[in-house]
Amino acid sequence: MAATLTPEELRELRRLHISAGRRVDSLFSGEFRSAVRGQGMEFEEVREYVPGDDVRHIDWNVTARTGDAHVKVFREERQATVLLVVDVSGSSHVGSGGRDGQTDRRLQIARIAGGLAYASIRNQDRVGLLTFTDQVETFLPPRKTRGHVWAVIREAFSSRGSSRGTDLAEALGFLQSVQRRRAVIVLVSDFMDDGAWERVLGPLARRHRVHATVVHDPLDESLTGLGLVEVVDAETGAAQLVDGSTVSATVSVEERVQRLRRCGARVVPISTMEDPYSALMKHFQREGARR
Repeated sequence: MAATLTPEELRELRRLHISAGRRVDSLFSGEFRSAVRGQGMEFEEVREYVPGDDVRHIDWNVTARTGDAHVKVFREERQATVLLVVDVSGSSHVGSGGRDGQTDRRLQIARIAGGLAYASIRNQDRVGLLTFTDQVETFLPPRKTRGHVWAVIREAFSSRGSSRGTDLAEALGFLQSVQRRRAVIVLVSDFMDDGAWERVLGPLARRHRVHATVVHDPLDESLTGLGLVEVVDAETGAAQLVDGSTVSATVSVEERVQRLRRCGARVVPISTMEDPYSALMKHFQREGARR
């Protein structure tokens, strides 16, 4: 359920609105465009087979009817559908403050989702948003009007989960049921979820192009130097007094990255200490080169 924007979120949203035409677009919109375009293929016509054609495109019905081999011809779709899948669970509200002293994982997640939504405006692509905790919180189906895209951006910054837990498999299963057409799916999360989401992500990544941004924070590694601290589990609310030097993430950033890659996702880890737009630019440059 969306909530009122906090003063900090309002400042971030205004900053994105004012600077997007320069900063976001100049940094990665071009790279984003080259990485997402042409995801789908539309059927155009059937013609006679000529040596060198891909035999996988043979239209066996027409071939049987005419007695001559025919192939289906496809053309690349130039307009992409981009779906942002955004984690708003309790763990996303944890952070050391990042490089500006104010950035937790949730704010970094919002910046990433907001920047990509803005890039979609520039590309004239359809963009949608799904926010999740251990359930689907909000779903804005893909559209490409400017008003809709700014609604997506506002929701990315203001969305508050009605639950603290995380269930990525639930979110991906919902997406699988509603998004039949090929799309570019961008997962924005800390991926602090030890559930069996691979069984859903693998098939999803075979049908759609999936990018995953693993948002992490120095506190993920340890609380060394803080001495005895009271820690509260952001998802369960349980409090405990611990020695900071003994606390570390149950799953390291690299393990989370590898788990996603094994499912077929294109992965970029982004720390709260980084400029998210520079990190995204480098990622989409690599993806554009791969294509």
